Formats: sequence, structure tokens, C-alpha cells
Amino acid sequence: MDTLISVDTGDSPTKQDVLHNRWHPDIPIVSWVKPGEQFRVECVDWTGGQIKDDDSAHDIKVVDLTKVHYLSGPIGVKGAEPGDLLQVDILDVGVLASSQWGFTGIFAKENGGGFLTNHYPEARKACWGFSGIYANSRHIPGVEFAGIMHPGLIGCLPSKELLDTWNTRERALFDTNPERVPPLCALPYAETAHLGRMPAAQARAAALEAARTVPPREHGGNCDIKNLSRGSTVYFPVYVKGAGLSMGDIHFSQGDGEITFCGAIEMAGYLDIRVNLIKGGMAMYGVQNPIFQPSPLEPRYSNYLIFEGISVDEEGKQHYLDVHVAYRQACLNAIAYLKKFGFSGAQAYAILGTAPVEGRISGIVDIPNACATLALPTDIFKFDIRPSGVPPRRMIPAGIDLSTAG
Repeated sequence: MDTLISVDTGDSPTKQDVLHNRWHPDIPIVSWVKPGEQFRVECVDWTGGQIKDDDSAHDIKVVDLTKVHYLSGPIGVKGAEPGDLLQVDILDVGVLASSQWGFTGIFAKENGGGFLTNHYPEARKACWGFSGIYANSRHIPGVEFAGIMHPGLIGCLPSKELLDTWNTRERALFDTNPERVPPLCALPYAETAHLGRMPAAQARAAALEAARTVPPREHGGNCDIKNLSRGSTVYFPVYVKGAGLSMGDIHFSQGDGEITFCGAIEMAGYLDIRVNLIKGGMAMYGVQNPIFQPSPLEPRYSNYLIFEGISVDEEGKQHYLDVHVAYRQACLNAIAYLKKFGFSGAQAYAILGTAPVEGRISGIVDIPNACATLALPTDIFKFDIRPSGVPPRRMIPAGIDLSTAG
């Protein structure tokens, strides 16, 4: 497999013109390919090397989230025009030889937080080692699981019209509560924008409107779908000539929702991909957001414990068919259960973010309570966590926990 884009994990990402950390239609294409071609793309970790393999979470506490995500690309596909669909076959995903480890972070509330930030507001970190297809961590003993490696972020460049739409609607949301911590959305921030090969004068102007890479949008982006692994196919709407495909944020493993925000096992890695075009595919199939076919090679677990959550929050307040509240309750219920076996709350939280848990909206019509479920594979544990009628006992050595910033 020929490598189309190479990266240096030991060098600053801002010195590498094959990387960018914003979305803008005028970011220059770094390489062109033809439909039917297959090639390898190397990617740095999403923070660009800000996190280290050590036992302190200080780097998680102070990580500069205005710099992320660092993406490899854009890649131009010859013949791609607005309105087409870009078919991307993910042929393989792997770990870079120069960086064979991963990390999971619980961000401090004042620096991004996470799904359960009110319960876990302090910065924490777990580092992971890889044993072939399996992940294990010195910070979370008692678990090991097969990874389902995938790109957390992949998508095409937006048109100017689409970029303006993003900025208008996200600014309107931000303005409803501009002092909120964490903020309601990540608005353009020119100071740390890196726009690849864009000339400096043009980049200074473009950075004022270039979109941050934090959320998923119509073009794809940061969708964090764990099933986009080797063997999957994604169909991306094309909004600019050449499509402008970029990718990064490679995960060794992740649970549905990536609930700690930096909740996957983050790593530097590579993607082997093949591209094709469906001319006029957006109108032909009524596509506005990407669609995909999942991988046939994901890890298969046969035994699960499934935790339910409903639309009643921690204070007992009733919400109307709120799946966000319901999934949060399912996660909290699973964490409370795992703590009975000696895991700390932070360890349990990290397990739900990294292991291949399955999240579902199980009921959405039975007023007033939506029902969300979280399926936790029991085979990832080195001991039996199933209810047996015998009171559970501590299985995790005291004193071992996620690292802190202190």
C-alpha cells in the first residue's frame, strides 16, 4: 500500500503542511487521487502530541482544545463535484510504529468536561498498552478487550455557503448562554488555526471564519462512530470541487457515545482507504449527511449486562422523552454497579468510554420517559461481574486509579 500522506509524531503539527485543524473551503489540497485508487494516510493523535505516556493528568488538565483536531489532508479526488457522493472504503486501520500506545482522558469541567462532567469534574488520565488486537491499562486493572480501531473524524471540506450556515446557527446557540462552562459550542478561534498549505495572508483572514472540528456536521466530521472500522464503507456528500477528504482522531477502541469526551483510546495511526464517486449521488439518494455500511470484522461479544436509564435526572426531575438524560442515567447506573467490584468511579467511567459497549435508544414513544440502554460486555473483565446472589467483593487492588493532575 503506497503512503499518500506521512506524518512525524515527534515534530510539531503546526510545522507539517499536510495537517490542518479547521474546516474551510479554501484549504489547499495536499494530494490528488483518481477514483478507484487505494492508499495509506498517516495521522497524528488528535491533540498533536500534547498528551504523554506518564502517570500525571496535568497534560489533560491544561490541553489546549483550541488547537484540535489535527487532520491529515485534504485529499482531492479527480472528477468530484458538488452534489456527488464520495465513497470511502476503509480497508485497514492500524497503529503507527513510532507511537504504539494510547490514552483516555477525563477533561476538567472548565476545559471541555464530558458527558458526566458534573459527577467527574477533575482531570484524569489512563494510558493504554496494546497486545496485538487487545488493549490493557496499568491504570485500570482487571479489564482487557479487543479493539475496534476506527477514525473518530473523517469528512469532506464544506462549501462557503455551508460554512456560513454552521457559523450562523452555532453563534445563535452560543449567544443564548455565552457564559456557560463548558460552552455550548466551539466558535471560530483564529489564534491557533492551522490551515495546512494556505498562504499566510490568506490564512489570517480565513482563520476568522474557519470552523472548529469539535462537532459532527453535514459533511461528516467528528462523528466518533466506533463501527467505522476496517471493512466499512462511508458515503460522504461532496460540497466543493475535488471533495477535499480529511481524516484523523484515530481510536484503538471506543464505546458508543465516547462519553468522557476524550473517551476513546486515542492514538496516532494510519488508514488504508479506497475512494470512488457516485455522480449526482446526493440528489439521487436524498443524502444530506453521510451514510455508512459497518465493518464485518468488529469484535463479537456474546454476554452482556444491559443497564437501563429513563428520563428522570439525578435530582428526581421528570423530563419529557429526553434521551440525553436517559442515556446519562444508564451510564450512571452501570458505574454504580462496577464500583461494587472495587473500581473507582473514574475507572468505571473510563471503561464505558473505551470498551466496545453498545448504546441504544430503546424506547422513544412511551410518555414521559424515553428509555436508553447501555450494554456492557461481561467477557472484557478478568472476573465474573454477573449478579449471583453473593455480595460482590473488591477485585481491584486498592490505590490503583486513573492518574490525577495533582
